[in-house]
Amino acid sequence: MTEKIALTIEEAAQYTGIGRNTLRQLIRWNSIPALHIGRKTLIRTDALNEFLILNQNTDLRDRGAIHPVPRSVS
Repeated sequence: MTEKIALTIEEAAQYTGIGRNTLRQLIRWNSIPALHIGRKTLIRTDALNEFLILNQNTDLRDRGAIHPVPRSVS
């Protein structure tokens, strides 16, 4: 089985342990780049991994403390 290069919000929440609503908020804040296709939102796994590395020990509810992922991750 091949690893997915992008995940839905639900899959990203399971993958990272971050709640769905928090992920949606992070996308609205432009902290995590996402692709919107109709009602579906996809997040690249490399962007999620980079976000987790950049924001270790960061309170994700504090917008000012979050380090956004650059738009061109790879």
